[in-house]
Amino acid sequence: MATEPTLSNLKPPRGSRHRKVRVGRGMGSKMGKTAGAGNKGQQSRRGYSRRPGFEGGQMPLHRRLPKRGFAAPFSRTFAVVNIGTLNEFAAGDTVTPETLAQRGIVRAHRGGVKVLGDGELKVALTVRAHAFSKSAEEKIARAGGKTEVLS
Repeated sequence: MATEPTLSNLKPPRGSRHRKVRVGRGMGSKMGKTAGAGNKGQQSRRGYSRRPGFEGGQMPLHRRLPKRGFAAPFSRTFAVVNIGTLNEFAAGDTVTPETLAQRGIVRAHRGGVKVLGDGELKVALTVRAHAFSKSAEEKIARAGGKTEVLS
């Protein structure tokens, strides 16, 4: 039966504490002679460090792969919704990015939601989104709805 630990009999858990290996301290230490660095060559020398991505003189991966395109640092990518898909909402509903995500039309998106004008809108809706195309705004207004741009 183990006794309750008190300040007078505290011990670290078994296996959590062990002696550090003293490298290069004689043949009796099991880590003498080459001290775990193997025989000769650049990698056995003191102070040796290889730069990240170095592949022994072979053309490294980051230089072998083709460089493509340009990423504008402040560009925004929107989750896109077409007008035609908004017909599944009831007339008078308010469509927000959250409701679109709940219905699985759009995934939660950091860049926001943009409504595009593909298709025809048959119900009057209040649509809240981060951006609208001109044709989408016109079609929503023509159906008797409203557009609200979210910041």
